[in-house]
Amino acid sequence: MRAAPALLLIAAASPALGRTPPQEAPEVIVIGTPLKAPPGTPAYGSVVIARDRLTSDASGRVETILLDVAGFQQFRRSDSRSANPSAQGVTLRALGGNATSRALVLLDGVPISDPFFGHIPFNAIVPGQLGAVRVTRGGGAGAFGAGAVAGTIDLQSAGRGDLPRLNAAADYGSFDSVRVEGSAGPRLSGGFVALSGRWETSGGFFTTPPEQRVAATARAAFTNWSASARAIAPLGPETEMQARVTLYRDDRTLRFTGADSFAQGQDASVRLIHRGRWQVDILAYVQARDFGNKVVSATSFRQTLDQRNTPAMGIGGKVELRPPVGGTHLLRIGGDLRYAAGTLAEDAFSGATGLLTARRGAGGRIINAGLFVEDDWTLGPVVLTGGVRLDRWAIGGGFFREANAAGATTVDRAFADREGTEMTGRGGLVWRVAAGAALRGAGYTGYRLPTLNELYRPFVVFPVTTQANAALAPERLHGGEIGVDLAPWRGVSLSITAFHNVLAGAIGNVTLGPNLRQRQNLTAIVARGVEVTGNTQRGAWSLTASYAYSDSRVRQDGAVNGLRPAQSPQHSASTTLRWAPRDGPALSATLRHVGAQFEDDSQTDALPAATTVDAAAQLPVGRRIALSLRAENIGDARVVTRNAGGSIDLGTPRTLWIGVRLTP
Repeated sequence: MRAAPALLLIAAASPALGRTPPQEAPEVIVIGTPLKAPPGTPAYGSVVIARDRLTSDASGRVETILLDVAGFQQFRRSDSRSANPSAQGVTLRALGGNATSRALVLLDGVPISDPFFGHIPFNAIVPGQLGAVRVTRGGGAGAFGAGAVAGTIDLQSAGRGDLPRLNAAADYGSFDSVRVEGSAGPRLSGGFVALSGRWETSGGFFTTPPEQRVAATARAAFTNWSASARAIAPLGPETEMQARVTLYRDDRTLRFTGADSFAQGQDASVRLIHRGRWQVDILAYVQARDFGNKVVSATSFRQTLDQRNTPAMGIGGKVELRPPVGGTHLLRIGGDLRYAAGTLAEDAFSGATGLLTARRGAGGRIINAGLFVEDDWTLGPVVLTGGVRLDRWAIGGGFFREANAAGATTVDRAFADREGTEMTGRGGLVWRVAAGAALRGAGYTGYRLPTLNELYRPFVVFPVTTQANAALAPERLHGGEIGVDLAPWRGVSLSITAFHNVLAGAIGNVTLGPNLRQRQNLTAIVARGVEVTGNTQRGAWSLTASYAYSDSRVRQDGAVNGLRPAQSPQHSASTTLRWAPRDGPALSATLRHVGAQFEDDSQTDALPAATTVDAAAQLPVGRRIALSLRAENIGDARVVTRNAGGSIDLGTPRTLWIGVRLTP
């Protein structure tokens, strides 16, 4: 059985079965953190990545660390150094590859997906500034839950106790790669400020395999930077204000000389938290984003498309109240609003002559407003949880225009405005059947609106053209899961979850003919499987492991019925062994495996299975200085990230780093 090695790995991480973790200790209030997670959260298969893991991965990238979570995947296997920025969608549970995120990703409660494309700007997130990541799988119903058809990834900033007053690091690696980052965390009048910045540049590796390289082939060079400021100000013994500003810019070259892209953003948010008898969480945010991309022909090696810019604006907020309804209940009521608007401007050129052939523009707006209520009811060893959402959405202002080289309009389409109402909900329970064993179960529904990108923007990944579709309907999910959480003794845990999800109207890239696809609503994607997570800690040693088996199938009239969705592996596994004695060196090694998957819906272009090994070491050489050694893909495994009719891209090869860390 192919799953056997991964299951044995989990067994090694959890050698005996018996107890769940003890009841949670009373909440310790730490400023700069969110309100306490509801007690029913574990009913939905919640997984937490702790800060020590976030700061010890060889890649130093959030999207790579998230691969520790069973069932997590990006649209492609590339990380944010060698993927097109607009392809950085994330999902869970093999619900089908899509460059738009099917998982809701939050940073301190704020949705961070791009307002136009729906992708996640991973290069703007510095793992060292995070305190924890909570991944909750399954359809969402709480704040901003309208987009959480696959689950929610909640990135939580580090609190004052986790942040050094001053920190700096510099690394040099393969392909003339340089990374410099620093942070400062001054304490001010009972609050604190967290300032951070990171700059990276690299000559890049060849994503094109040697047998397909030509004179125009280029390395995946990149330069990116991000800067953020987060301020926490107490307004009283139970009230605080949290504010954040983030700026970033990301420039990349992919495959051919001149095939350049950029992504940039300016995000700001403010959040008020009150921890009194009436608990309150109010936030508001604004996002200004832009993206540009140049496409180069794989035959003439001339530029065929210049997507000059795609300015987009996101505005939103939420109000959440937790009234005092009794010690056994935690009631959450509130509402949220999300507004997204954006346009694209691009020029098309002849691949043969390089002359301008057309100018295009497209765009629109989406509004989603929701009301939600959730309650967690603790009845001794049982916690019951349930919630509902009522959403009103509107899609409007959609257009697509094209003019020829002379400026004469050849296409002018205005798409009809649409609106609708959705009712979704979820419910579950956690039953601590004994001092060390908990059973859980949950059922849920959810929905996701198509993005402006899916509705209005066609794109080309040579030689395949994918058409937009302004008539796309929302995706709607219903599903359920059962699971068991076991803790044989202190420091050892094992979680097993079986799930069955149906994503009706899943948006996929459907093949219409040779080198032509269109975004369409499929009848459904049916995903079922098993997720296993194990952890053990013995003194300075820790071992974490995860495995996901996902049997995901398309339900659709025609030849694709019964096939696996594009970009959806059946097997994935990850394990990390770490040795980190207090005030000493820290060593870790990570083994990851992703099973075979397919590039396209018709399963003609395969992406073979791949197994990689990473390692990292931090060696103190002074009281406040440490030497950092990191190695990615030590075995130089061939990781195929794209296969379009035999035209192949590869992921990160063996990459070695040396650096220094300074913590005054």
